[in-house]
Amino acid sequence: MIDNSLITLNENALENNISFLKKKLGDKVKISAVVKANAYGHGIEQVVPLFEKYGIEHYSVFYYSEAIRVYNCLTKPSSIVVMGWLCEKSIREAIEKGIEFFVFNIERLNIAIKSAKELKIKAKIHLEVETGMNRSGLNIDELVHAIAIIKENIENIEIAGFCTHLAGAESISNHFRIQNQLKKYKKMLVTLENNDLHPKYKHVANSAAAFVYPKTRMDMVRVGIMLYGFWSSTEVFIHYMNSNHIKKDPLTRILGWQSQIMAIKEVKSGEFVGYGISYLAQSNITTALVPVGYSFGYSRSLSNKGRVLINGSRCSVIGVVNMNMIIVDITNAGNTKVGDKVVLIGKQDDLEIKVSAFSEISDELNYEILAHLPDSIERTVIKQ
Repeated sequence: MIDNSLITLNENALENNISFLKKKLGDKVKISAVVKANAYGHGIEQVVPLFEKYGIEHYSVFYYSEAIRVYNCLTKPSSIVVMGWLCEKSIREAIEKGIEFFVFNIERLNIAIKSAKELKIKAKIHLEVETGMNRSGLNIDELVHAIAIIKENIENIEIAGFCTHLAGAESISNHFRIQNQLKKYKKMLVTLENNDLHPKYKHVANSAAAFVYPKTRMDMVRVGIMLYGFWSSTEVFIHYMNSNHIKKDPLTRILGWQSQIMAIKEVKSGEFVGYGISYLAQSNITTALVPVGYSFGYSRSLSNKGRVLINGSRCSVIGVVNMNMIIVDITNAGNTKVGDKVVLIGKQDDLEIKVSAFSEISDELNYEILAHLPDSIERTVIKQ
């Protein structure tokens, strides 16, 4: 664990987000908490126990290794589904542990059946169908083939879900495409159910779809970014605010990121700061060295653009962001000293640095910025 900085997770904010989502989605819709990419950078080991505490009973991941991390965090029976990568060995282990997984091709279905027969345990699968995303999923011919195989091996298979992924519900530009996807999904569902195969959960919606297209909620919604206090896009946020005639964001960010001043230096007017000649001091300034850089998720594109909070003041990142360090102008930050807190994301007094500020400057999505936060940074849960 690297102690150059600290990520804090606000339990009260997380409880607020879960409560809001449960209220809006209703009692009949299961929430599957998406915790891929280390819980969107928040930390699986820190976040999953909180999700469990506040009533989440279903989790979605991409890798089998993530499923195991979730599995080891849980104290109560819950469902875990792997949406992406498993090797043949992992499929067998998943079946043994009761971990569910997507089946999006015939090869994986056959491996699942083979392993289930050997273990004498049913494989819990989610049939993923191709409806227009053209990424992963069974097309109609493959679905018919899969149905035939499942019916021949029904004692080895439990259909835990029937799903697809919508191609960009966060943007109105994809509206026509998504409508076509939903029509195709429904036709393929009819094909499945006409063969007397009935999935436990029908699910197509992510965070954006659940709010922009309420009919997509079905039995379960795979909620990721909203659990952590972010909207999928500005469009989705505006759509919700206008539809509900409210002015205050009901979601609360749960993540904060802070470091500390490593060293302080006086720089004279006319001197360059950092690598190259990208920053020239126009007057005598005081700088602080902070031990985070692009290897810790602080993007190099924030060079001469980023902002941090020190001593209740907003301070500029000057010069090029290094692999392990940034340089900050603290000339107007008052009486600062080595060891003082540096807020990279979060609040200090009445000021705040938001993840969206990073994305606006760096042209990265919120998702990217969060997912780039290294696992090696310590994460701790707080209540505020």
